[in-house]
Amino acid sequence: MRSLSYVQRVSLDFSGTLFPHAICLGDADNDTLNELVVGDTSGKLYIYKNDESRPWLTRSCVGMLTCVGVGDICNKGKNFVVAVGAEGWFHLFDLSASIAKDSSSHQEALFGEDQKPCFTQHIPANTKAILISDIDGDGRNELVVGYTDRVVRAFRWEDSPDSSELGCGQLVLLKKWLLEGQVDSLSVNPGPEGVPELMVSQPGCGYAILLCTWNREAATTAGDTPGGTPMSEGASRDVILHLTTGRIHNKNVSTHLIGSISRGSKDESSKRGLFALCTLDGTLKLMDSTEQLLWSVQVDHQLFALQKLDVTGDGREEVVACAWDGQTYIIDHNRMVVRFQFDENVNAFCAGQYTCKDGRNSPCLVYVSFNHKIYIYWRVELERMESTNLLKVLEERPEFRDILEKLGVEPDDTNAVRDLIHNVLYKENKLRPT
Repeated sequence: MRSLSYVQRVSLDFSGTLFPHAICLGDADNDTLNELVVGDTSGKLYIYKNDESRPWLTRSCVGMLTCVGVGDICNKGKNFVVAVGAEGWFHLFDLSASIAKDSSSHQEALFGEDQKPCFTQHIPANTKAILISDIDGDGRNELVVGYTDRVVRAFRWEDSPDSSELGCGQLVLLKKWLLEGQVDSLSVNPGPEGVPELMVSQPGCGYAILLCTWNREAATTAGDTPGGTPMSEGASRDVILHLTTGRIHNKNVSTHLIGSISRGSKDESSKRGLFALCTLDGTLKLMDSTEQLLWSVQVDHQLFALQKLDVTGDGREEVVACAWDGQTYIIDHNRMVVRFQFDENVNAFCAGQYTCKDGRNSPCLVYVSFNHKIYIYWRVELERMESTNLLKVLEERPEFRDILEKLGVEPDDTNAVRDLIHNVLYKENKLRPT
């Protein structure tokens, strides 16, 4: 297990308090470069851009924000910013519609009167987690909301028949599920047939697959409720519970999951999605959609957040898990582990692509401390995950043998080559006049 170091850090100005799901990375203004979106308990929404410590934009919402997200929730071919409060207020922002790029317009957008969302709607209260994704495979995104009362609801944006403007549309309830345990994470993962499956974490290192049956139900129950959606009747059906281990887990220990982990390949096996789970008692697992366990790791830290991130640039996404004390684990598909220690206790964590400098997205880790500070570690990049031998790496370079011959060292003399490398790395080089 190796340690990750020498990453670059940026500190952001932030004085609020936030919930763990009120932070995310995404292209909020549709310029192909990702921003950091943060919502606090006072109803303020902050968007950070590049390496500026001050927020690039701020917006005001009703109530205390528990969840934020970025995605094409309205299915209009561009991203929107979503903020949902504990009281049930859903806020929708279109940041690309009115933001100019010059500094004068930036200050006007930041401190001017245009602080209200372009759309607001009240949905059931006590939101805990949200997901913007195509969960039924029809090519349109839905909004999935997890609640503190073990309920999950799916909504879809519907434009008004009279107008396609945002202010004339609304969220329409598609389905309601009732779970046995608390909902901590929502994700989508390709099933064995390649069709997306909606997954929700369940306590004790378990998860449930929620069936999206509204197309079938609409044909039989049309007219009962808007969109033919059944409500209390059958709210707990269409829930397939899975337990991932034979050993006894604390059935109340919180569990988080992340799905659609990229394999980085185009073969047939890549259609089966990979997903990971972590628990507060330190269990980490990687599985595929056929429930095959690829690996399991037990650590002695309390894991509360789970993300995915490609740190090697090979298209394969690694699993990133963060503990309350800042210990962060990056694990690849072969169970190679790299650790990174954040030096404070962590209130919220996310990982993904962010544009800090150089005008391009790069892998980053974002920590929010209990001291109301946000830190972005950017360009979290590794040449490889597995440990390797320096001599083997040098032998793969064609110029290495030429350099050895010029130095009078036989390339096939392993002991002589090792002595040379040792002298170069660890012994003081005394310059002699030529």
